[in-house]
Amino acid sequence: MTRWAQAWGGWRGDRERWWLVLAALALATTFLQPGFPWKRSLFEHVIVLDVTQSMNVQDQSLDGRPASRLVFAKNALNHALQELPCGSKVGWAVFTEYRSYLLFTPVEVCANRAELRATLAAIDGRMAWSGNSEVAKGLHSGILIAKALPGTPSLVFVTDGHEAPPLHPRHRPPLEDRPGEVAGLIVGVGELKPSPIPKTDPRGRPLGFWSADDVLQVDAYSRGRGASVDGETMVEDAEGAAAVGVGATPGSEHLSSLREAYLQLLAGENGLAFHRLRSAQGLAEALRSKALARPVAVRGDARVLLAGLAFLLLLVPHAKALWLRRRATISG
Repeated sequence: MTRWAQAWGGWRGDRERWWLVLAALALATTFLQPGFPWKRSLFEHVIVLDVTQSMNVQDQSLDGRPASRLVFAKNALNHALQELPCGSKVGWAVFTEYRSYLLFTPVEVCANRAELRATLAAIDGRMAWSGNSEVAKGLHSGILIAKALPGTPSLVFVTDGHEAPPLHPRHRPPLEDRPGEVAGLIVGVGELKPSPIPKTDPRGRPLGFWSADDVLQVDAYSRGRGASVDGETMVEDAEGAAAVGVGATPGSEHLSSLREAYLQLLAGENGLAFHRLRSAQGLAEALRSKALARPVAVRGDARVLLAGLAFLLLLVPHAKALWLRRRATISG
């Protein structure tokens, strides 16, 4: 018998060597960075934050302390960033006066989490350039932003729904959005009980609260005033059904509450979902809803599977020895 035959016979009789060889092959294959195709649900959102003055109302609570609606919403969004799967994208925008303004286009959440959080922390009421808060127009502006971006990301519009100046129940801005063109979510922030609206200077320093004489208590259109855009006309709803629940409170517009019914109306008209913000976890789940998910073909990393296989192959001889020892003990 030749030396090679003897060696081959020895290898055939020693199965432990084969387990070791297979484990080595599995580990060596990991250096080739193998992968496999599969589909996973990812998300891409443009998140618009209302930075108008009513969002400074402190009717929320964080860690047992009063917090403004804006601070409460930012805290929830900060938590939601951690919950979105890697590969998802988020971009920030702000709303004030009658338009939304994009701060930056959606970026991947895991690679840019620090930058996303830093930008979110810097968003506050000092970014508002007007005292008006025309929510319906701001939502329309946000929809136009999402439609103009590659891939048409979902729109997440975070607001308390307080229109300033108030809307008349039969006169609303003429918006021509088609329901369902942009998927998304309106997030309502605030309590249903009205609270005073803090007044601040341009630097954000407190100046007390707005009084009834400081704000417009009825809609400007009924008083013969122009709209926010030159030449704009308002839509008159003869039946009034579509204008039910616009949230106006004549005589109490210096107080603010969550205009939940109004936001639900806007959501239904634009094919969006509505979520009332009560907790950070609830918002994180809403941002990961199936309606906003996008099945994306991705390349899975097979290195972990191969490393696990190698570990199991190395354990096989030891497991077999333990089994034989236990069997001998029982039979003896």
